[in-house]
Amino acid sequence: MLKDVKVLLVDDDQDYKASVRSLLEIHGCKVFEAESGKEGLRKLVENRPDIIILDVMMDCWTDGYGVAQAIKYQDEYAEFRSVPIIMVSSIQETPDEMFPMAAEAEMIRPDTYLTKPLDIAKFFEVLETAVARIPSHHVAAG
Repeated sequence: MLKDVKVLLVDDDQDYKASVRSLLEIHGCKVFEAESGKEGLRKLVENRPDIIILDVMMDCWTDGYGVAQAIKYQDEYAEFRSVPIIMVSSIQETPDEMFPMAAEAEMIRPDTYLTKPLDIAKFFEVLETAVARIPSHHVAAG
């Protein structure tokens, strides 16, 4: 079900990216990588992914939240608002726990929040659910 799904993996941890990329590629995904939020937003526009896997702490401890906020609220990324964002972080607190004010949390809330170390079974369950919600014309034909 993940065959030909385009995934943007935004994380500054090279070992983590290599591991996740390998897992995704085994399942037939096409993976694009970025090391920072700024690069992630550029690659978003260039590669038009079906799913975004996003770390929180990169250039600064909230870099991933800035990316989520940009996609949700900045006009230049409006066409990507329906792309599922799966945030994966070593920070155990969810965005709602870190930013208890409802308005702030809504601005940065990903579709799914997972913690590192990654529970692989849960990760693929989340990916399958996200892919099932993608309109079929977004997923490239095989």
